[in-house]
Amino acid sequence: MSSQAAVAVPTKTPLLKSRLGSFLAVVPLSIWVINHIWDNLSAFNGAAAWEASVTSYSNPFAQAFTFIIVILPLLIHTGWGLLRLFSFKPNNGRYNNYGNLKYIVQRLSAVGVLFFLGAHIWLAFLHPRLVEGHPEPFSDIAREMHHHMPTLIVYLLGTLGTAYHLANGLQGFAMYWGILASERSMRRFEPVVIGLFLLLTAMSWAVIYALYNAGAAFSPTGASPP
Repeated sequence: MSSQAAVAVPTKTPLLKSRLGSFLAVVPLSIWVINHIWDNLSAFNGAAAWEASVTSYSNPFAQAFTFIIVILPLLIHTGWGLLRLFSFKPNNGRYNNYGNLKYIVQRLSAVGVLFFLGAHIWLAFLHPRLVEGHPEPFSDIAREMHHHMPTLIVYLLGTLGTAYHLANGLQGFAMYWGILASERSMRRFEPVVIGLFLLLTAMSWAVIYALYNAGAAFSPTGASPP
């Protein structure tokens, strides 16, 4: 990344806040996202395996703890990200390079990921439990993925944006915490960022593929298969 890339951290933003915001993006949010994608790969093994891995909890405290370690850091990181979004300005017009392209895509992906995660947490976690009184069934998400094209498109784009935002955010985390302290070290870390992005995208789309295939067994109207 060029030393002219993106925009320098403004002096009005304390380093401590930047480090806290980047820390919450990686720990625990990134760890939870990777673990969540991994658990969802159980969709290849059928409904029972998926529900046991994704929607079942050993006790109510485990469910509440999972909610807390996701929602609270997400809210804090979102607030920090919104401040950066409105206070930083890209300089792509002046410096049209790779670093600035990554910067603007990271900001755009942040907005998309925010809407995607908000909708996903509400529709897949909160609404089934609070309104319907039970976790989301495998049949519901598989049927929607197969028979409702907007759902499929949103998940493809949402997981793509999440993979990019997480992978590129890891580089930002390393910069804020002094792990990458030079332009050379950032260039050497770039293959790690690209590799992580491709790996997370492949895992996410594999999950979508498994759910899409399983959804063919369910009627678009919600009726159980014969």
